[in-house]
Amino acid sequence: MRRFGTPPNPNITYRPRPGAYAIITRGSDILLTQQNIGYTEIQLPGGGIDPGEGPITALHREAFEETGWKIAPLRKLGAYRNFVYMPEYDRQAEKICHIYHAHAVRQVSDPIEPGHIAIWADAQTALDIIDVEGDRYFLETFLRNR
Repeated sequence: MRRFGTPPNPNITYRPRPGAYAIITRGSDILLTQQNIGYTEIQLPGGGIDPGEGPITALHREAFEETGWKIAPLRKLGAYRNFVYMPEYDRQAEKICHIYHAHAVRQVSDPIEPGHIAIWADAQTALDIIDVEGDRYFLETFLRNR
């Protein structure tokens, strides 16, 4: 599996954290989320898969929490790993990020997860502002093959 970000430090124990994330489209626009919890990061909507939860269920839940949108997942695009410190959980994690393509169905509310803002952007702007290297790679690949 492709890895992005800093290589793992052999002196650190990382806890696996599987997650589901999506390139959510509406026409030619892309839905992103801006997280503002101690730091600011623009990323694909999505997040961790809770125990007993499947990736598609997690994707629906996380996309709604972070953007307020209901989605219709279409297909899995791939996965990548990222070794990071997660300050919101105060732990080192091996994030296993499963990436999907989904369509935006309808906006139900504003984001309900604190510190998140939904951002609609055209494809080039989305590529320019997304902060997560693995997310950018999958978005760039998706747009090239669209």
